[in-house]
Amino acid sequence: MTNTRITDPEILERRYPVILKSFTLNPNTGGIGKYRGGDGVIRELIFRRHLTLSILTERRVFAPYGLEGGDDGKKGLNILIRKSGKKIRLGSKTSVEVEKGDMFQLFTPGGGGYGPLSCKATRDLKSDSPAKRRHIERGSLFDYSRAQESV
Repeated sequence: MTNTRITDPEILERRYPVILKSFTLNPNTGGIGKYRGGDGVIRELIFRRHLTLSILTERRVFAPYGLEGGDDGKKGLNILIRKSGKKIRLGSKTSVEVEKGDMFQLFTPGGGGYGPLSCKATRDLKSDSPAKRRHIERGSLFDYSRAQESV
């Protein structure tokens, strides 16, 4: 199962010992802008037996940034809910043992918005004026490059 290639529920449940409890859009997770960023999704999987869950996700720490005055999208989130009801927030890249009846909730990030808003009423919802905002380089590749240059 991946973010970029959506596996049909029937195929997912046939190939893996899971039940796809829900798969929905996560409303209002895209950044505001002239062109609003796309909304993320929520997937909930219930495990049918003991197994190892491996997670490889992005945009859990840094939000998908908006461009040219658009707002950032919402960050993603990974939550494991044990059969006992205990909730555990999982990191972006991890492996964890799960048991029958545990549930994994995957909240994918929304996309960043693009361009300044033209409607004043909507612009007031934003914290700063789009004219003052500029694109700031950031993200894992940028941070890695900066770390290499500082040595």
